[in-house]
Amino acid sequence: MMVLISYDVSTSDKAGQTRLRKVAKECQNHAQRVQNSVFEANLDYSSFMKLRERLIKLIDQERDSLRFYYLGNNWNKRIEHVGAKETYDSEGVIII
Repeated sequence: MMVLISYDVSTSDKAGQTRLRKVAKECQNHAQRVQNSVFEANLDYSSFMKLRERLIKLIDQERDSLRFYYLGNNWNKRIEHVGAKETYDSEGVIII
């Protein structure tokens, strides 16, 4: 299932900067960055729920926020890309 993950982490202090790095790193480990604080994750339900729980534990819920947009399995009909940054095929081959 495809899920769009966005976050806003307060970086007004050192702890916030650390939280921001940890949230970004966790997202990068499981999803594709499509904007500065926006990731697309094409994961099975169990893997997504584990990622969701890890992200929730990383943020300060009184200062930061996470948003999860559930696009489901027919996500390719729900995403339109316009602009300079090239898109990617989340079901294609990944070369590391």
